[in-house]
Amino acid sequence: MRTAIFDLDGTLADTLADLALSLNLTRAEFGFAPLTVREVAACVGEGARVMVARAVPDVPEAIDRLLSIQRVHYRAHLLDNTVLYPGVKDTLDELKSAGWSLAVVTNKPSAVTFPILEGLGILSLFEAVVGGGDCPELKPDPAPLLLAARRMGKTLDAEDWIAGDHYTDLKAGRLAGIKRCFCRYGFGEARGEAYDLAVDRLDGLPGALQSQSVK
Repeated sequence: MRTAIFDLDGTLADTLADLALSLNLTRAEFGFAPLTVREVAACVGEGARVMVARAVPDVPEAIDRLLSIQRVHYRAHLLDNTVLYPGVKDTLDELKSAGWSLAVVTNKPSAVTFPILEGLGILSLFEAVVGGGDCPELKPDPAPLLLAARRMGKTLDAEDWIAGDHYTDLKAGRLAGIKRCFCRYGFGEARGEAYDLAVDRLDGLPGALQSQSVK
């Protein structure tokens, strides 16, 4: 049984508006003007600490204090605007029915990852969910992917996949020795990382995987 690992932000769900809201509420507490959604997108992808440091720079407050403020705002607005991308639920159902083991590996903290997946109605489809803080490393380190595999009682090999919209996903997959699907519809960037497949909607993934499996 093969494994497919998915990123969350920019891959399964469009979380950008709610992230922007939480960051702008945090900025407002320090008298800063709001960032545009495009500016917020450039801050996302390498964990909450890096995101907040980029979005609220030049503040004498300790980063832990800024993180605490942002987390309070984000938890209050987790699902105000966050939605699944088109075709995501059908894709997950199709892969699950075909016998794939599914996991989520995200740099987003687990404390907010689980409520988002549950609120979007897809939590039960995954055998493992690994969020930021579940192990010392974040993507692009492969350790979170390997942790997800262990939680499923599996080892990853060259027939397994990761799907994500950011170079952190692609690099983590490369270092873990699995195939990579770049989700071009998300708000991340490949930044020169190689991938085995690119899709403009996630529901293009099952057919492409089936095609590759019969080559």
